[in-house]
Amino acid sequence: METIGHRIGGTAIAGTSGRTAPVHDPATGATTAEVALASAAEVDDAVKVAVAAQQSWGSTSSAHRATRLFRLRELLDGHRDDLAAVVTRQHGKVLSDALGEVARGIDNVEFACGIPHLLKGSHSAEVATGVDVHTVHQPVGVVAGITPFNFPVMVPLWMLANALACGNAFILKPSEKDPGASLLLADLVAGAGFPDGVCNVVQGDAVAVDALLGHPDVDAVSFVGSTPVARHVQEVATRHGKRVQALGGAKNHMVVLPDADVGAAADAAISAAYGSAGERCMAISVVVAVGAAADPLVAAIAERIADVVVGPGDDPASMMGPLVTAAHRDRVGSYVAGAEGEGARVVVDGRTAPGLPDKGFFLGCSLLDDVRPGMAAYDDEIFGPVLGVARVATFSEAVALVNSNPYGNGVALFTRDGGAARRFEREVQAGMVGINVPIPVPVAAHSFGGWKASLFGDSPIYGPEGIRFYTRPKVVTSRWPDPADSTIDLGFPTNR
Repeated sequence: METIGHRIGGTAIAGTSGRTAPVHDPATGATTAEVALASAAEVDDAVKVAVAAQQSWGSTSSAHRATRLFRLRELLDGHRDDLAAVVTRQHGKVLSDALGEVARGIDNVEFACGIPHLLKGSHSAEVATGVDVHTVHQPVGVVAGITPFNFPVMVPLWMLANALACGNAFILKPSEKDPGASLLLADLVAGAGFPDGVCNVVQGDAVAVDALLGHPDVDAVSFVGSTPVARHVQEVATRHGKRVQALGGAKNHMVVLPDADVGAAADAAISAAYGSAGERCMAISVVVAVGAAADPLVAAIAERIADVVVGPGDDPASMMGPLVTAAHRDRVGSYVAGAEGEGARVVVDGRTAPGLPDKGFFLGCSLLDDVRPGMAAYDDEIFGPVLGVARVATFSEAVALVNSNPYGNGVALFTRDGGAARRFEREVQAGMVGINVPIPVPVAAHSFGGWKASLFGDSPIYGPEGIRFYTRPKVVTSRWPDPADSTIDLGFPTNR
């Protein structure tokens, strides 16, 4: 059986800890590989290599770094199918969805290709007589990226593109559930001409994570995952003096006003709730139906669920693939099983969906009506193909429901009323807002990040905020006086 190991300093490392974890094909349930789980000593080896590599890489010109990024972009483009196939094989998402993930990852590399412009500082001449001030942005050093299972290509590219562009060395710790894509990414980075040791991959579990968080030579940590782990990452890393961006979980709402087109809203709800089997931090998990919109909207969603084809990700007919593990499938199904006892109505039960494959970690689309705060199906981030419908009477009640939720990642509004849309944009408490857009993931030139319990640490991720996170500003104040005019002045410096 294949063993998926590490890549440190340009060399493939099998792993020496003696610990491994199984890697499954979610479409069949078969164990297809095992992944080495790094020890703290192996993490230390990677950090030492990264420190050494960063010293020279950080001093290269931004123009040189841009040429490597342009080459990486071309290699990624040429290997789209290979990357997507690995994602489908180990994560389970359908091939078209995996290709979309790769494309959004490449977008972030394209943004980073503009690093000579993005690193431009500011300059103020004659702030005082003969005195100029300018700002430069320098790399932070060694950056660790800890990424989730649901986007094994896109999220690493969110991090490593900007981190490398800014002159840092990068250590990727991918999810142990689908680690294969990380090594292909590392091969492409090497093929693009980045020096050995600038981009490293350390496979592992909590042992590797904690070793990175506590290592004295890791300067910054980027994390994407669940809220409990994001809190842990932020607390531990900051306690060790590191810069941190930690993106947590979500409970994304889609508010539908009575004036919205019911068919378009139902299509959007299906797409945003069940795409990638609901394993997206920006998936819509609650539709908030306002007033008269509720009954026709629930009926329209239920009708469309019957058209969703569930099957293996490599089958072109499949629209939704399996969940990543059997344990996760069973956990997601438990919310449907307990919904009626909490007072919700099970409109469609995905556990008994017709035509589900006999093998693999499959679950059909579920639809729950009359969900509300206090129910597990509403309060928890289910992270699976379960969509709840909450009913409210007014626009104000809908906004209040969204704002009372502890998460604030993404939210959407469907309406034809421009005034309501502008009010929603101002009043809603979430970091990413869609107006008639169900999954408002920002393009690469903007930054991704939520509010409240969806984001911990210093900043959102990728885009301009990513450049700021991966650099330290340095302000230089200079004067070139005539030595003949030099005097002693013990007073506090003032402008004159």
